Amino acid sequence: MNAPFHDSVPETAVPTGRRFDVLGLPVVGSFLRRRWARLALQLPVLLVALVMIAHAFFGPDLAPKNLASLLTWVHFRGLVVLVLLLAGNLFCMACPFMLPRELARRWVSPRWEWPRRLRNKGPAIILFVGVLFVYEWLDLWADPWATGWLIVGYFAAAFAVDLLFKRASFCKYVCPVGQFNFLASTASPLEVAVKDPDACAACRTKDCLAGRRAGPGGPLVQRGCELDLFLPRKVGNLDCTFCLDCVQACPHDNIGILARVPAEELAVPGLRSGAGNPDRRTDWTLLTVVFVFGAVLNAFAMTSPVHALGQAVARATGLTAEWPVLGLLFAFALVVEPLVLLGGAAWLTRVALGGGGLFETVNRFARSLVPLGFGVWLAHYGFHFFTGALTIVPVAQNAANEVAGRPILGAPLWQWGGLSPGMALPLELGFLGLGFLGTLLVGWRMARQAAPARPARVFAPWAMVGLILFATACWTLLQPMDMRGTFMS
Repeated sequence: MNAPFHDSVPETAVPTGRRFDVLGLPVVGSFLRRRWARLALQLPVLLVALVMIAHAFFGPDLAPKNLASLLTWVHFRGLVVLVLLLAGNLFCMACPFMLPRELARRWVSPRWEWPRRLRNKGPAIILFVGVLFVYEWLDLWADPWATGWLIVGYFAAAFAVDLLFKRASFCKYVCPVGQFNFLASTASPLEVAVKDPDACAACRTKDCLAGRRAGPGGPLVQRGCELDLFLPRKVGNLDCTFCLDCVQACPHDNIGILARVPAEELAVPGLRSGAGNPDRRTDWTLLTVVFVFGAVLNAFAMTSPVHALGQAVARATGLTAEWPVLGLLFAFALVVEPLVLLGGAAWLTRVALGGGGLFETVNRFARSLVPLGFGVWLAHYGFHFFTGALTIVPVAQNAANEVAGRPILGAPLWQWGGLSPGMALPLELGFLGLGFLGTLLVGWRMARQAAPARPARVFAPWAMVGLILFATACWTLLQPMDMRGTFMS
């Protein structure tokens, strides 16, 4: 019998040797090495967020004319997934929600540790599902006022949690956007990592984790990683916000933003700093299920067939309110379907291996579906972004003209939109295909690790799950989709 799962020191996620380092670039690298670099990225994003909040409460009620709803549900989501694909978790690096707590922590220091029983992804998973559900139930994309309160609530939650609890508790355990970014960034081409493992082995102070002090026993002059990631034992981008505190703290200049093979970290077995052993972390698996199956669900909810399905369920059950029908759809997509597909694939994997724990098998191989899930999010959010990219121009014109009381930016160009749905379709299918290919490659590597002599038997069930989800996503994107948040709706 094979023993594919083990608690070992993680193998190197990427080949050793010299790798491309963003921090070595002349202009970009020099900027990112500055202590104030993150603040310089956060301030303009904070300004945009404040404008969005103001426009949500005092601007037009019509969502396509309101900066809060347009930027949140069309531009922000599209830009986030595209940046994650091309670079890494740059939104968390530039996250504006951290600025109020940073300012408050100059006078008030958090007193408590995050509760031990909540040191998992449970709170974030609940919020992740809750946002997806409320988005559909209350039509957040069409309600600037509710969108504004959502942004305000996010600022308040981040401020309250991190003012009460030490380190970056909100980012690590609560923030649903952060968890989305962590999983999606596993498919990114860049990671924050050590450049020379031997230099870390000789280090005695571990400043990347503990922070750098002004001499032995002196005051802390640069904090270390607030998400408790010890860089020599870190694998990939899980739980990494790209804050670069570790870069500032390292006295040996041994940390960079290094190039790597996208998604390869998903196949790395064993222990890793921060996440422990993901093969034994059911919360990571549940988060993966929401990320992957929720991607298909979120896209399907914006198509014409979902309205017919909702009416059919309402007639069959006698339900008249929308939320119970929506709840049944969510229960099927996020509970029943994953149980059948993942449970069936895990059982077939156990048969192929001659044994092994069912839950551990699901925990291990479910991660192979993350690239496909990211491909679905890319295709869906990319569709809305590419078809509505230029709508920001007339909306910004209109907002500035209303504030000034005269057309200082000229007559709004309401005819501006973006690509036609037909032109966006090849991009959507390309993203889906890229994600499916990533899932197959990660799954094959996992299968070879688990059963070197007969990997095909282990690989086949998970490839079939990926194929089912890929076909479902393709069918979904070929359906007429609501042009939410723009005048084309």
